[in-house]
Parts: sequence; C-alpha cells; structure tokens
Amino acid sequence: MIILGFESSCDETGVAAVCTERGLLAHALHTQIAMHQEYGGVVPELASRDHIRRVVPLTRQVLEEAGLGLAQVDAVAYTAGPGLAGALLVGASVAQSLAWSLDLPAIPIHHLEGHLLSPLLADPRPEFPFIALLVSGGHTQLMRVDGVGRYELLGETLDDAAGEAFDKSAKLLGLGYPGGPALSRLAEQGDAARFDLPRPMLHSGDLDFSFSGLKTAVLTRVKAAEKQGSLDEQTRADLSAATQAAIVDVLAAKSIKALKQTGLKRLVVAGGVGANSLLRSKLARALEPLKAQAYFPPLALCTDNGAMIAFAAAERVKHGLASLEKGSHAFTVRPRWDLADICAA
Repeated sequence: MIILGFESSCDETGVAAVCTERGLLAHALHTQIAMHQEYGGVVPELASRDHIRRVVPLTRQVLEEAGLGLAQVDAVAYTAGPGLAGALLVGASVAQSLAWSLDLPAIPIHHLEGHLLSPLLADPRPEFPFIALLVSGGHTQLMRVDGVGRYELLGETLDDAAGEAFDKSAKLLGLGYPGGPALSRLAEQGDAARFDLPRPMLHSGDLDFSFSGLKTAVLTRVKAAEKQGSLDEQTRADLSAATQAAIVDVLAAKSIKALKQTGLKRLVVAGGVGANSLLRSKLARALEPLKAQAYFPPLALCTDNGAMIAFAAAERVKHGLASLEKGSHAFTVRPRWDLADICAA
C-alpha cells in the first residue's frame, strides 16, 4: 500500500511517499527559514501562503522521484495538528481534495506521533518498548512507547520547551533566526565553564522540565555584560556554550532517570533538537553504564517533514488504527491536540 503524506504544521512544507512493505520511497522538503529571518521568527500568515506555493511542486517532485503516478497512490495522509491553524489547513485541504478526486481514504495524523515514530525509519530500527524524548521548538516530553498508538506521558515541560530556550537565548545574544542552530554553532567556539547557569528542575524528583528560568538567567548575564561593555564575540560564544550545556544536561539527566524508573534499555530521541551534536554525544556516554542504546532519526528527518507523516500513517494502517473508509471528506484541524487523544485502548 502506498501512502502520500503532507506536513505543513509550521514553517516547513513536506511531502513524501511511503510503502507499507518497502518503506520510504521518496520525500521532499522546503524550509521557510530564509523568508522568516527578516522578521526574527515565524509569521503565521506568510507561512500559510508559502505552503500554498510549495505543496504542488513538491508533490510532483516526490511522485517523479518515487516513479509513481497518482493512480498508484492508495491513501493520503496529512498533519491535522498540533500547529499553526492556517498552515495546517493548507496541507489538510490539499490532502483531502486529492483524496476526494481520486476516491482515496484520507488519514489525519498527529504531528508528535510523526516525530515519535520517525526513528523507526533509521537503521538500526528500535524495537518496542522504549522511552522517547520528544524535543523540539514547541514540545519537550518524555513518553513510554509500548507500540504504535500505545503511549504514556511520563513528564513534560511546565513552560518553555527546550527548543524555545535555545531560540530565545539566541535572540538575547543577537544571533538571529533560527536561533537554536546558530547558538549551537557559536557554542563550538565557547567555554561553557565560564558562566554558571542553572539546570532547572534537575533534582526535582520527577520527569518534568522547565526552561524559563534558564532564559531569565541568560538575560541577566547579557544585561550585565552589556552594562560593563564586555559583550564581545567571545562572551557570546561562552554564553552560548553554557546555555547549550545547561539544556543538554537537563535533557540527558531526565532521560536517564526515565530509563532507570521503567527498566527499559532503549531511548528514542525525536524532534528538531534531536539533531544537536552535544545532546547526541552526551546521551551516548551516559547510556553506556546502563547498557542501554539511543536511537535517532536521520539528520534530514529531525525537522518537520512529510516522511514522518506518511510513515506514521503506514504504521497506523498496519496496526489497524487508521480508518480506510472513503466516505465524507469534511475535515477539521486541531492546532492544540493532546497526544493522549490518539492512544489505542
């Protein structure tokens, strides 16, 4: 069965074709980073308009690369939420219209489930059960995953997500947009030990996160350096390194705690922050004494993408969790959507 998937929840337009037997056939992605840089962040209306411009050419590209015609597609999947309402509506309306015109089923997919299952596209592929660290610009959660649709929330952020902490700290340091990758690059030239930044909730005894206090601490250091006239490039690099180290320390510690509490030996890291090299190396070292293993999606699939949506749909179909009815193509999107709502009984 071949599924064509669409992702348009924020500032990336993604399209992919996945076969339930052969896996990922082709995928294409357009990022809006260059467009939003001028504004220092995502402008929802501009994001929606750009999705409209990109989605059809990307679909043609995917079909050509996969060697497929529309007649060979068996189902269409799309991100129904969470995300920006206008952006979600673009992907949903294109997917539903295509499904209607071809008399195909349309499968709404939860954006976070796409991220959660994306490491299964990697080789080696993790086996169930595992702990998943979902870490991105909008979400930081620890989940126990016992199978497709079988998710248990263990802990989540109480305020800013880890990706937000990266981006907001980068903005305070004048690093522009997107902040997270820029901060990580500058951190390579810095001394993390120069600034003693807090590790919020590191010893809270639970698996929840909080990063707003870290952002405030960075603001305090920046203002102090500006007052002293010492916010030079090296100070920015040192603050970047200290900020990154604080975030990574908390993410790694909570992940290890989750593994110990559950007794599981597999950790899956998904979401944009999963591409961070310091996080990957720190987790690899921390897991050795536990004889546990970390799994990451391919770097190209860490950001939002159509492959994870088409793949999540394929997995739900294989496990009998997706409806393949070809009835009404009325639809809605859910900008706020709890992952628990899609869990199998």
